[in-house]
Amino acid sequence: MKETLDVVIIGAGTGGLSALREVRKRTQNFVIINDGAWGTVCARVGCMPSKALIEAANAYHRRSTFSEFGIQGANSLTTDIPTVLRRVRQLRDHFVASTVKTTDDLGRRAISGRARLLAPDRVEVNGQQLYARSIIIATGSSPIVPEPWNKLGKRLFTTDTLFEQENLPTRMAVLGMGPIGVEMAQALSRLGVDVIAFGGNQAIGGLTDPQVNAAAIELLGCEFSLNLGEKADLTAINEGLQVRAGDSEVVVDAVLAALGRRPIIDGLGLETLGVSLNEQGMPPINPNTMQVADLPIFMAGDVNGQSAILHEAADEGHIAGFNATRLAAPVCFTRRTPLAIVFADPNIAVVGSQYCALESATTLVGEVTFSNQGRARVGQHNKGILRLYAAADSGRLLGAEMCAPSGEHMAHLLALAIDRSLTVRELLHMPFYHPVLEEGLRTALRMLAAQLPVDSESDLATCGAFDTEALD
Repeated sequence: MKETLDVVIIGAGTGGLSALREVRKRTQNFVIINDGAWGTVCARVGCMPSKALIEAANAYHRRSTFSEFGIQGANSLTTDIPTVLRRVRQLRDHFVASTVKTTDDLGRRAISGRARLLAPDRVEVNGQQLYARSIIIATGSSPIVPEPWNKLGKRLFTTDTLFEQENLPTRMAVLGMGPIGVEMAQALSRLGVDVIAFGGNQAIGGLTDPQVNAAAIELLGCEFSLNLGEKADLTAINEGLQVRAGDSEVVVDAVLAALGRRPIIDGLGLETLGVSLNEQGMPPINPNTMQVADLPIFMAGDVNGQSAILHEAADEGHIAGFNATRLAAPVCFTRRTPLAIVFADPNIAVVGSQYCALESATTLVGEVTFSNQGRARVGQHNKGILRLYAAADSGRLLGAEMCAPSGEHMAHLLALAIDRSLTVRELLHMPFYHPVLEEGLRTALRMLAAQLPVDSESDLATCGAFDTEALD
């Protein structure tokens, strides 16, 4: 008689580990299968090593403002790139170790190997067939690299290989100006690498608001060469690589391919599920249940191609793990307010509804530039712009896009406001301490309020009856 597991989890990244936490609460009759090194994309090659590199780059870049603060000797400072990269790897190894601990005590329930679906209730791994009531697919993603570029060898980097380098080349091209490309191009440039960046689109960092995008391009273009709007081609030349995009042509020592990541589904056996697959080979997935069609299959994290962001992957793993262990119909979960942050300087962030998704006739816009904002000027961070979007009929905050100092923090505040359906006037009721960068946010809110019907002559809420807020 065949043994049937309650759940098989394929993949031990953020989505898979989040699913594992939910599954373990409800059953011990499961296995988790992982192909390759254990540890999440975020900890091993993504969020954490990249931020370690960015912090080093920003610390060194601060020397450019020293003279404004009356600090002398900035020109004598240098970087020790091998030491910078060793620290990145040391921190990375610490973060990876913490994620691996999650599966250390599983014994035989943690299987190393490549899994392949044979049917909606059957998986093959290492020549063994496993039967399961539910299957969670969380195989993650891998860097996009056009096939011809694979012949370029060690001169072509991705974020999977960049942090393994002992040193950095003198001159590099970064191809792709999405979030990863923007972050790495600026960080490499600030560490002293001669960076030439290329983006196939006119927009960068996931921005859709033309004014915010223009500000980001202008600021980044002051730090490294930025070429947008043309697809780049690579050719090996002697000891270097030639990059061509439109009328631009450069020769560099190495290239960082930052064209995004694609779901790892090759050889997974999705065609055995008996459901239609789209042009990318993906089945239909309900984003609120993570269920594939009406099957006992759930896809969570980068592999579903919906949003390659860690907190989204963790949420999807939670949903998948919860629903995979239910005997009843899957539970539908409301997803969080969209939030995306690019850790450039200034931070780039998109919160709630993007500019491109809003109707101009029914949307109001408020903005602030930080060139003359008090706290920003004091800290030599006075650059960038923030734009807010609100419903014209109700004043409810809908979204924001920004390239702004400390934007990562303002983005979280705005995400909370949007999640709570707060209006512009309700936001103006909260205190704004002085002097803080958030006073710039208040400026943008006041611009929005000026476009709404007047319902009060003050930002302060009025007292109730008897001139008091409440009676005991």
